[in-house]
Amino acid sequence: MLDIKITKIETPKAKPTGALGFGKYFTDHMFMMDFDEGIGWHDARIIPYGPIPMSPASSALHYGAEIFEGMKAYLTKEGKVQLFRPYENAKRLNSSAERLCLPELPVEDFVEAVTTLVNLDRDWVPTEPGTSLYVRPFMIGDDHSLGVHGVHHAIFMVILSPVGSYYKEGLNPVSILIERDDVRVAGKGGTGYTKCGGNYAASTRAGKKAELKGYSQVLWLDAVERKYIEEVGSMNVMFKINGEVVTPALVGSILPGITRKSCIQILQEEGIPVSERRITVDELLKALEDGTLEEAWGTGTAAVISPIGKFVVDGKEFVVNNGEIGKVSQHLYDEITGIQSGKIKDTRDWTLEVK
Repeated sequence: MLDIKITKIETPKAKPTGALGFGKYFTDHMFMMDFDEGIGWHDARIIPYGPIPMSPASSALHYGAEIFEGMKAYLTKEGKVQLFRPYENAKRLNSSAERLCLPELPVEDFVEAVTTLVNLDRDWVPTEPGTSLYVRPFMIGDDHSLGVHGVHHAIFMVILSPVGSYYKEGLNPVSILIERDDVRVAGKGGTGYTKCGGNYAASTRAGKKAELKGYSQVLWLDAVERKYIEEVGSMNVMFKINGEVVTPALVGSILPGITRKSCIQILQEEGIPVSERRITVDELLKALEDGTLEEAWGTGTAAVISPIGKFVVDGKEFVVNNGEIGKVSQHLYDEITGIQSGKIKDTRDWTLEVK
């Protein structure tokens, strides 16, 4: 159990009003803890939210020694605050840490850090439908010397942000540009299965290109052959083709999404055929052309389910399900958000009450 020292803010900030957007506002406090080689994790503390001192030689700034997680806290109709599958986030953080030579964090300590901070700032959990308190745990290497090597000093932090919908479209289907030029930094044996900043920084150019053309995100192909579908934007992706749900297999270049994992379990329990395998862009285009692609959607913590209403490739547009949300997409969204918000009974032990 962590010995967390809590220093409360003297003058609490005003809560935001109106549309929250995503990641624009931050709560009164943040969690910090240090790691030093030979000592381990120490000095767990919650302090007022604000800037942190960093050396200009910090390894996070020069070599991208940084990982993060994304999760949410939800307010139930009974007034409880609960998290969705936080132990999965803790395990995935450690998987990312191992790949980037950052120190792993005991799972129970991760969960305790998150729950203690959320409990302190629980008044920031928004109450409007479709809103939540976004939780951003992250770790940075903070060695104060130049040179590429394993990290000897690191900082683990958690910050909180009340949020609305990730996409301005909300649950309305989005338009996706199939990207053939840029690729994710995600070759097999690389960092594609981790949540590290470099993966996301490398995706912004294609994302900006799609945005300028009026599309919400890009569909990523593999970095080697550029023919296998991997992810959509920063989300996992699923397709319903001729009655079967197909999603790219986790081959080391794709993030093992927690929402993805939850969707697969729900579908399997309900007897809906699910296949985790490699799928080519040509197979997708054929399904678009012959009408066997019945639905497509992205899955992720930020948006939960993001229906895809249109694919664009080489200047040609393909509409999916008349540009409307499909039955499976809607069902998965309702089921997962229902469990998260407490409207649907959690029979799978996925939620954790914050208290």
